[in-house]
Amino acid sequence: MNLLRRLLLSAPLLPLAAQAQEAWPARGTIRFVVPGPAGGAGDVTARLVMERLAARLGQQIVVENRPGAGTNIGMTLVARAAPDGYVLGLASIASHAVNRSLYRNLPFDPVADFAPVSLLALVPNMMVVPPGLPVSNLAEFVAFARARPGQINFGSVGAGSSQHLAGAQFAQATGIELQHIPYNAGGQMNTDLMEGRIQVLFQSVSAVAELARAGRVRPLAVTGTERIAAFPEVPTLREGGVDIVSTGWFGVVAPAQTPAAILDRLHAETIAALAEPELAARLAAGGSLPRASASRADFARFMAEETARWAPVVRATGATAD
Repeated sequence: MNLLRRLLLSAPLLPLAAQAQEAWPARGTIRFVVPGPAGGAGDVTARLVMERLAARLGQQIVVENRPGAGTNIGMTLVARAAPDGYVLGLASIASHAVNRSLYRNLPFDPVADFAPVSLLALVPNMMVVPPGLPVSNLAEFVAFARARPGQINFGSVGAGSSQHLAGAQFAQATGIELQHIPYNAGGQMNTDLMEGRIQVLFQSVSAVAELARAGRVRPLAVTGTERIAAFPEVPTLREGGVDIVSTGWFGVVAPAQTPAAILDRLHAETIAALAEPELAARLAAGGSLPRASASRADFARFMAEETARWAPVVRATGATAD
């Protein structure tokens, strides 16, 4: 009788538990952690997408910037959060592809500690030089740099960033010697370029678009597979004779063990948001190429491929971060 009584008493709780899970995200505000500074390419992408995702979910999403340690501070917070769908994070080429090769002691496992949701956007960089540099195209820059070994500096926001990887890959492909200068913030890096203290940047389009339009920096190429809507006159590296592609990217991840029902809804609403013409246009205007993953498994495969792709580039640079 005691067993029967316990079964009868617990029976009404089962549908209530199912209803509680189905009710997500009714419990409260969702935190979306961006492991980079406000105003950066990741932050811009995240805020645009999260605004539309919040509208589709009918729940507030607060974007929270947690920069530092090459994305490790913010992504550690996500990895250790409760797997209930109320803390999500912005995955990137740094956090989920490069850092495994760059750091000997990562505070999280990029695969085991996260549940993939979807890719959001591919983010090619734009190769820009100071307006006073006596080059007007990619071929002229390569010739200029080859004639000045060890004298050409390029900046990035740190080892393992998409800017650093693009510069390293460019140097390897062309056989020229570029000196890497890491910065804590993109603003100072842009200023140093304009004033000639560094000679080239492979910078996110959103960070240099207004400077390029104002003639304060000179675009030479974009690093992706195709020209971008924001600067259709700027050729790709391949069109300029350097056969490489170097593209950053951003996506959505959740803590591992987040229920599949929550992940599936997040995936469905994310790809629906990215399909909205207005959001796609706003992302494209900033130099991003909206890309949704067909499935969560596809995003997982994409990140694994990126990890394998960039490992030899990182090794060739000799860069380490701990």
